[in-house]
Amino acid sequence: MTTHADLGLDLDVRDTDAVADRRDELVAAVRDHAGTIAYQLARLQGGDYGRQELSTPGGTWTVKHEAGELEFLLFSPKSGSDVYVISTKQPPEPADLATALDDYANFVAAWNEWVDSLSGVLDGVSAEFPEPASTDGIVAERDRVLDRVRDTCSVMAGEIYRYEGDDYGTFTARVDGDRWELKWDEGTVSYLRVGGSGGLYLLSQYEAPSAADVREYADSFRGFVDAYNEFVAELESDLASVER
Repeated sequence: MTTHADLGLDLDVRDTDAVADRRDELVAAVRDHAGTIAYQLARLQGGDYGRQELSTPGGTWTVKHEAGELEFLLFSPKSGSDVYVISTKQPPEPADLATALDDYANFVAAWNEWVDSLSGVLDGVSAEFPEPASTDGIVAERDRVLDRVRDTCSVMAGEIYRYEGDDYGTFTARVDGDRWELKWDEGTVSYLRVGGSGGLYLLSQYEAPSAADVREYADSFRGFVDAYNEFVAELESDLASVER
């Protein structure tokens, strides 16, 4: 049986347990300490995600948080490769960690200096603001016009449904260059749309149009009703001409 000694490999192999344990101990301490900075940053920025870069004599530090929890702490030295002191992946190499920690106190000092620079920034800012104007009157007027449009369209949809005999259908007409489309569903209004498939819904199952849009198309709606009346009149004329 060949042994390591037979192969000239009777060498002492040192284990890395002590180095790895010390590295993990330092990373845990930094994670706890920098976690406070991440939490304070999240409070200041007010969002679920955020980051802040701070310059030091040794390079640039970037702290990033997610929902107030430290996501990563990156050290970018003025010379050499970036070091993720804290990350969601693997821990840093011991030598890289040592380089970063030599500058960590400067990072904390830069953080404190940055926070101090914000102190008093809101002093003297008044919290007294003008009273916002109410839109109640505008909304009421919009709804009043739309209610009349819906009532008229309901009559039209019911009449066309009686005439066509189909559960679903549309009546379309062109008014002032715009294509108007009324869709009915078993005699009730499904929608009233102006301007084709990408147009504006005056009536729909979703949100109401703006008051400005209602104002723009209210007069044209009269033309749409006139077009419907002409359509019905032509039907009556056609039927009257049928010999009995």
